[in-house]
Amino acid sequence: MDLQAIQSIDLRLASVLPAGSLFAVGGRVRDELRAVLEKKPIEFKDLDYVVVGLPLEEVTERFQTIGRTDVVGASFSVVKCTFAGITVDVALPRREYSTGVGHRDFHIESGPSVSLEDDLARRDFRMNMLARRLPGGDLVDPYGGEADIRARRIELLRPEAFVEDPLRMLRAAQFAARFEYEIAPATFAAMIASADLITSVSSERIRDEILKLLSARLPSVGIELLRESGLLAHIFPELLEGRGVDQNEWHAHDVYRHNLETLDAAPADDVTVRLAALLHDVGKPRTKNGPHFYRHEHVGTEMAEDMLQRLRLPSETIKVVSSLVREHMYTANPDATPATLRRFVRRVGLENLHRQFTLRHADIAGSGLPKRDDSNERFEARVSEIVEQKSAFSIKDLDIRGGDVVGALVEAGLLPSSSHGGPLVGKLLQVLFEQVTDEPSRNERRQLLKLLHQEILKSSTGNIGVKHQDSGDPGRRSP
Repeated sequence: MDLQAIQSIDLRLASVLPAGSLFAVGGRVRDELRAVLEKKPIEFKDLDYVVVGLPLEEVTERFQTIGRTDVVGASFSVVKCTFAGITVDVALPRREYSTGVGHRDFHIESGPSVSLEDDLARRDFRMNMLARRLPGGDLVDPYGGEADIRARRIELLRPEAFVEDPLRMLRAAQFAARFEYEIAPATFAAMIASADLITSVSSERIRDEILKLLSARLPSVGIELLRESGLLAHIFPELLEGRGVDQNEWHAHDVYRHNLETLDAAPADDVTVRLAALLHDVGKPRTKNGPHFYRHEHVGTEMAEDMLQRLRLPSETIKVVSSLVREHMYTANPDATPATLRRFVRRVGLENLHRQFTLRHADIAGSGLPKRDDSNERFEARVSEIVEQKSAFSIKDLDIRGGDVVGALVEAGLLPSSSHGGPLVGKLLQVLFEQVTDEPSRNERRQLLKLLHQEILKSSTGNIGVKHQDSGDPGRRSP
């Protein structure tokens, strides 16, 4: 949403309210200042407003004249106002009194008796304790937020803010990484003192902040802040196992630093690849044998799955990240046979090829040493040629279906006429798939039916499904 569209929304809301009662608050105001100071365009995501001096009922009635209103959480006095296909949150100012540890342990007062300054003071950092009067644009800055933005600084107003909501410590780290700001010394000391409290925060809230952190230009900055503050030990302790674990001559860094360098080298617009980059060598410390880390990709796959499940990431994301970690040690042999290349595509998955190659390039960049040769690029070019040939890369690409196999087995008397399939059907399809991988021209219905009948005849001798051996399988590169 561009600034002109936002200003149109501002004017529409202000048109039904008394002059001087409507304020923009939150990240929008902060990001407006950042855009001016850094001379960069800012994409506005959330539009949050505060209305002062009016009771909730009157605010609702006034907004009903321009659109639909819904009160969400009456105790918080928040109204969702929808007009022209846009929904914005409009709140009455509120003050909060902590009654324990955590973002839910608060006594809340809201309404016209609460000042705007009190409302701003309850926010996490001074750079977020800003408001802008609408219309007109006068900045309201009672706590020095603009000065912090100018100084590129993240600072608390009150040291107990992390105790009241421990998630704010993660927000400090992700803001520092994304905005490339420094955390003030006293604020960082408060993070260290409160680090253990992060265990009281839900996995979902932690996940959301970690994902924001991973969108930074250099997310390693945020990860390092989590480590130095003690938070990482509660979130991803497995990463810390790599500190001080030296590698072989192909790496300039220990395992921990290599994971961070690979993370930074991965594209910022693909969080799946960034997760894989961060975790791709997480299994190395548990598999170290001298200069070798045999099967670390398999150990790392299991560890990555556990780590991402703890954060309640979507199952599809976990599946793809796990696959990327498991396959990241592939051998990039530009002289591999076409059948070997097709098996590589099958194993990695056509849908994951680009990400797998992207992870490899980030892995090389993260080694801290000069690139050795162009074998990866030549291998990728060969794979692209194979893909362009539109070979069968999964069983569903075969020019034959499970029903065809069932019918042939029923005709041969190996399945009852009422059968809808069974293990033998899948086994036969896999055998046909292997034959098509060896020779793509076999993926033609008549040929496949002929091969199918040959395999059914073999079933009586127990030779069906003998695994094809390809001496050119790329396997894995040296760890």
